Amino acid sequence: MNRKLAAEIHSHLLDAAAALRQAEYAAQRLRNPQERMGVINLLINVTMPLHFELLRALYSEHPGLRPPEEDRIIDCTLRWEDVSLPKSVSTQNLDAAILGVLTPRLQKVAKMITDAADRCKKLRSKNRFDIIGARIVALAEAGFIEGAGDLRMWRYSEVRLLPSGAGQVTAH
Repeated sequence: MNRKLAAEIHSHLLDAAAALRQAEYAAQRLRNPQERMGVINLLINVTMPLHFELLRALYSEHPGLRPPEEDRIIDCTLRWEDVSLPKSVSTQNLDAAILGVLTPRLQKVAKMITDAADRCKKLRSKNRFDIIGARIVALAEAGFIEGAGDLRMWRYSEVRLLPSGAGQVTAH
């Protein structure tokens, strides 16, 4: 594909990604948890192929279209040490929800966060995605799970369980 057409397609894909991101933010405000998770999971099923198939294919053919690293969006800057969990949720509950959705295969952090939030029904905090994201970063930094990329950039990073026998999560 020629560069001019690739640049036009790239522009439309970035517009679509921005619109989908706004839809995700709006969906997080849905009050019904099942409805919220249903919409968010459907959106993730669209955003993941957009970012990790369409844009990657375009960038592999036209690397000059790839945005600089600093243009990528950080979804959350919350640090685990700044988190205050609701009384109904323990760190162990949260870890169980996160570890329950991870596999030995690398998976997108955005998907893992929404899946873990679905498992952790007691975490009714307004910023539960941020809390789960902060915990994933903390688990990776402590060596309990493996991360690839900047884990604060949920759409651009991946996590997985460590090979069996490596880092077991204990009470924190």
